Amino acid sequence: MITSAQQNIARQRDALAIFLKAPLSELASACAQEWDNNAALEEVLRAGLAALPYCKHLYAMDLNGIQLTAQISPRGDDIQNTGLDRSLRPYMNNFLPLSDFILSEAYIGAHEKRPSITAVQMVKCDGQPAGFLGAHFDLRELPLTAPLYEESRSWRQMKGDPSIRGGLFLQQRFESALDQHIDTVIAMIDELIVDHGIFHCEIHFSSNRATVWSQTDPFRYHILTIDELVDPDVCLAFQKSPYPATAEIAPAKIRPLLESFRDLRFADEIIYLRFASLNIYNGLVGLTFSCDGSHSIYADEFLQKGLVFWIGSAAAGTPTIPGAPLASRA
Repeated sequence: MITSAQQNIARQRDALAIFLKAPLSELASACAQEWDNNAALEEVLRAGLAALPYCKHLYAMDLNGIQLTAQISPRGDDIQNTGLDRSLRPYMNNFLPLSDFILSEAYIGAHEKRPSITAVQMVKCDGQPAGFLGAHFDLRELPLTAPLYEESRSWRQMKGDPSIRGGLFLQQRFESALDQHIDTVIAMIDELIVDHGIFHCEIHFSSNRATVWSQTDPFRYHILTIDELVDPDVCLAFQKSPYPATAEIAPAKIRPLLESFRDLRFADEIIYLRFASLNIYNGLVGLTFSCDGSHSIYADEFLQKGLVFWIGSAAAGTPTIPGAPLASRA
């Protein structure tokens, strides 16, 4: 399945390829005229940098991927890598001779240790391949060419540690202090979200805590222990705030969502909810079960599916892996 993030990455790479292909093609033509003269070739590369304003450095390679020239950059020339074998670098080992130009996948640079991307342009002399140009870019310095990433609206399931799933039926839920006070905890979290500006909440059932993010201090999270989660005074730590009109989840649905988390926690002693989260702005619910399987699903869809979808007939003594196709549940 192609996710929204992958689609945005593909669009950005396509835009970068369009941005780079024409100037590198023109530069390759100019380099072909001086291919056997290293000093003149480096002068051509220096001039070519003007058409590649975000390029960190340029260099020429022979057909075996051996660097022929110094690395030409706006800061000056670096001769240390002259003669370096680049044939196994991420931007060379997938190069297809049928293509005159490729833009590599992003990779971690060998020296800077930062996300990088390299454009490789073939150089032809008298119509025959003679070598390549390499143009290196730091991803942080490239202009943003893709639209803002938008979260996928489809339910996503992520498999966890196979060793946990393999020993699933050898374990059993241990009743935590949070389990013992779950209705009070639900009431407190509902109050914090609806009336006190909490927009993202993560409930860790086994470790007796919740982690929350407040609209008034969104860059810091706050850990609430079980003692705080059952104490109404904790509301005084977060200023009263109107429920945001831009939230994806309606305030009336917060309590049903939290109660659904409770039901999934107690539905079975083997298959049970270990972690749950909700974010009112993007409307997403996160679930991690005792089998270590994780799910990301929109709140409305989550409420529509109901308990039977996740646990099957577990309450009747036949537990199933959460989210497994209904046809496979016996």
